[in-house]
Amino acid sequence: MNANDMQQADFFRTRYEEMKTQAQDWQSAWKELAKYIAPTRGFFDGDRPCDGRKIDHRTLIDSDPLLAVEILSAGMVSGLTSPSRSWFELSLSDSQQMKQHGVRAWLHEVRRRMEEVFSRSNVYNTLHGFYQEIAVFGTAAFLLEEDPERVVSCRAFTAGEYVLECDEKGRVNSFGREFWMTPAQMQSQFGLDALPLSVRRAAQEKRGGWCKVLHVIVPNPQADAHKLDVAYMPYISAYFTPQGQLLRRGGYREFPVIAARWEVRSSSDIYGRGPGWKALGDVKMLQKMQKTKLVALDKNTNPPMMVSANVQGEVNLLPGGLTRYSGSGADAAVKPAYQVPVDLNALEQSIERVKQTIKSQFFADVFLMISAQNFSNMTATEVAERHQEKMLVLGPVLERLKNELLDPLIERTFAIMFRRGVVPLPPACVQGQEMKVQYVSLIAQAQKQSGMSALQQGIAFTSSLAQGNPQVLDKINFDAALEEGLDMLGVSPRVLRSDEETRQLRSQREQLLQAQAAAADNA
Repeated sequence: MNANDMQQADFFRTRYEEMKTQAQDWQSAWKELAKYIAPTRGFFDGDRPCDGRKIDHRTLIDSDPLLAVEILSAGMVSGLTSPSRSWFELSLSDSQQMKQHGVRAWLHEVRRRMEEVFSRSNVYNTLHGFYQEIAVFGTAAFLLEEDPERVVSCRAFTAGEYVLECDEKGRVNSFGREFWMTPAQMQSQFGLDALPLSVRRAAQEKRGGWCKVLHVIVPNPQADAHKLDVAYMPYISAYFTPQGQLLRRGGYREFPVIAARWEVRSSSDIYGRGPGWKALGDVKMLQKMQKTKLVALDKNTNPPMMVSANVQGEVNLLPGGLTRYSGSGADAAVKPAYQVPVDLNALEQSIERVKQTIKSQFFADVFLMISAQNFSNMTATEVAERHQEKMLVLGPVLERLKNELLDPLIERTFAIMFRRGVVPLPPACVQGQEMKVQYVSLIAQAQKQSGMSALQQGIAFTSSLAQGNPQVLDKINFDAALEEGLDMLGVSPRVLRSDEETRQLRSQREQLLQAQAAAADNA
């Protein structure tokens, strides 16, 4: 390794150590969250690769917290990024250009191809784990890479496996991780000549074992948009050994790590806090209450016994068992050492209240609202309104996920598709236009539909006034109201005719009515 490689390796190792130091204060909280809420997640110091971690069932007696996390992650997948229905639409900043049929057709085809890329890759599987991670630990991340076969592919991470850093605006822009590879895997990915001597020998001799590798992605201080060389890309990436030997150096045109936080306490926080942080105390209390209940049940069904000295032989405590004794009086007997009066109904009610609190913390009641409540006496409108009210609770979280998860995911995927020629050629009028993303998932629609009641009430109020003075209807642009309402309902704009088509249709209808009126007068 030459002097330049050693200098670069020192730079990357220093950057990684800085990020790792900042993450140390969060490690203890992540370990506790993993222990009580996500026993199969998290990778911390001392963990070995490919090691089946045992779940401590002496600590985790009640599985309701784990089920609440599953419900939240499944609800986020189906409600925010469903693989079975469209969850985003593409548009242009220029609304006039959007009305052209060729532009709409191009945007529709781009979205269709992007959805196909997501389906062919492991994006949706990664998102399911992503939502579990962010719900428990408050922070989640995955790496979105180019793939020669599937266009894109994802590598998911778990808490403790990676470290992050933010820029002055609070946006994640640096990433580092430690992971393990076999000598054969290192040879395949980096080439035999790049490996340290000991690893090279192990690879040549086909020996097993695990070797630690570090990976860092940081902004490139030498970035130059006018140069195409990898060394001048906006982000630089490096793989190196803990001893400082550089294995490979590369670059990215976009930050390839999709990292999001559930919520942050301040703009200086690098990592976030999620529902798991708030529910941890309740989860611990639930496990202790379940232990208390089991001990009480055990003492009631199999209490500790007192045996007098007059009892002969072994005491038979089985149902129908016979124990002989000699003597008389109350002392010559086998009886419980003490009685444990337990109000199991009160204990069960307390446990159930704690469970409901945990479910509420993980928004399980939001996603299971329709099935968990009785709406037999409600109209469909009332059910929809309650559903929207529940979804509005997630509003701040969803806005952060839009900025830190969905927008970067779509932008990075579109850029990769464009470079690989997967995106169809755009119409000439689209050149230089800014593309916008509109989210039309179930949750996004529920949030938008909260404004439907105001629109409907406004139209109804205007209609009531029109009974006294029809001229008030002139103040309402019913075409605009229709478009606004359909947008709130998540109806695709492709179903609407263009303004020109609408004018032609209305003109033809007016001419037909005039012809019919003229024919009636002549008759």
